[in-house]
Amino acid sequence: MRKLSRLMSQRYDQALAPAGVNLNQYSILRRTGGQGRPLGEIAHELGMDRSTLSRDLKPLVEAGWIEAVAGGDARQRRLRITRAGRKVIDRAMPLWRVAQDEIDRGLGMDGIAVLHAQLDAAIAQLQGAIR
Repeated sequence: MRKLSRLMSQRYDQALAPAGVNLNQYSILRRTGGQGRPLGEIAHELGMDRSTLSRDLKPLVEAGWIEAVAGGDARQRRLRITRAGRKVIDRAMPLWRVAQDEIDRGLGMDGIAVLHAQLDAAIAQLQGAIR
């Protein structure tokens, strides 16, 4: 599983390099949204812990692609993609799509369906075991 994960990440990272992001950064940017979302919500959706996401956010904030804004109360901060971040997404999305299509063709639609079903079952089982 780790080898597959690394190989997939490498494939996407290579494809996304012309946009100046890696797969992890692209995923964070895509899930941040224009209205802003809480850090914990994004971390959960990405399957990351909050501290890892916070560390991975630092270069995105420094680049001006994501900003932290006040949430509903003083303790909550929401993350919001900026106009510059949206431009990165616009450059990166077609690159991601090409990589995704190549992977889909390589595995075939039946292979993709089986893989997704197995991964979904494993994720559900592991998330249930962690809680």
